[in-house]
Amino acid sequence: MSVKLTMKDPYTKSRFLSKKFRGYFDLLRPFTLLAPFFVSMFIMFASLVYNDKFVEFPNWWIIIGQASLTLAFLNGASNALNQATDVEADKISKPYRPIPRGVVERDEAQSIAYILYLFALLRAVTINTWFGVFVFLIMLFTVVYSLPPRMKRFLFVNQVWIAIPRGLFAILASWSVFGDPFQILPLIIGFIGLIYFIGAMTTKDIVDCEADRKTGTRTLINTYGTRKAAFISLPFLVIPFAMFPVLIHYHLIDAYFLPLTLFIIPGFIIFYLMLKQQQSETLENVSAWSLMYITYLFYAIGFTTLIILGELGQLNFITAV
Repeated sequence: MSVKLTMKDPYTKSRFLSKKFRGYFDLLRPFTLLAPFFVSMFIMFASLVYNDKFVEFPNWWIIIGQASLTLAFLNGASNALNQATDVEADKISKPYRPIPRGVVERDEAQSIAYILYLFALLRAVTINTWFGVFVFLIMLFTVVYSLPPRMKRFLFVNQVWIAIPRGLFAILASWSVFGDPFQILPLIIGFIGLIYFIGAMTTKDIVDCEADRKTGTRTLINTYGTRKAAFISLPFLVIPFAMFPVLIHYHLIDAYFLPLTLFIIPGFIIFYLMLKQQQSETLENVSAWSLMYITYLFYAIGFTTLIILGELGQLNFITAV
């Protein structure tokens, strides 16, 4: 029998994976771990290049791998805790998840979440102090998002609350591995990520519209409808990237970051896909949600690539314009 790891597939014992192990695996929602892992990896490498720390950290690739895995485990902990606290809503909108299916108990999921949180925090403080601080802040925000006072319940607050750790703190944590997180460049890149996620997080609520309403969670989607929510989210998807020419004009960042303005395009595509509400057959959300994660990943890749080329002096022709 083949091994299936798609969350929506039936839970059957395979040659290699038991139903219980498969349930634990799905609790972490592996697809959502790819973005924090690779985004953090690229931001860390950008910090390494920008701050010219190759001599100081000759084993930099090991540090990047360990720190990136730490942030991925942190995200996995958040996913497990969120499922443990959203069982009633998941029974309505996502009954294929391991807890509604009875494969994993709610208490088991919470225990897994706390173990992963503790592991991530202990691992983070061994990398450096600031990385540990930001990991703790991310942990605090994600825990309070799911547990009382449960910021997830409150309209508008929930959008901003989850955007802060995913968009700002994650960037600053990654940069802090090799550089000062309070340099102007990581702060700008982090705040752009924060603004983007305020709008982008709307995509995750589309399939949960009715479940959220019935369980007392107010979102843009179940309060204003998908169409109006998409228009409310649109400025947050495009304005942060449209700010790059302004930031360059006032010499807040280097001119070689101008190509990042092109991420306005996927912002409009996400808006269009939100209106379509096309459900993925394999992933557990709409296509706009998938593109949101992909855009964030390529934003980090583009940022890192431009830093490498800029520091090597390959984009002087843009600076001269």
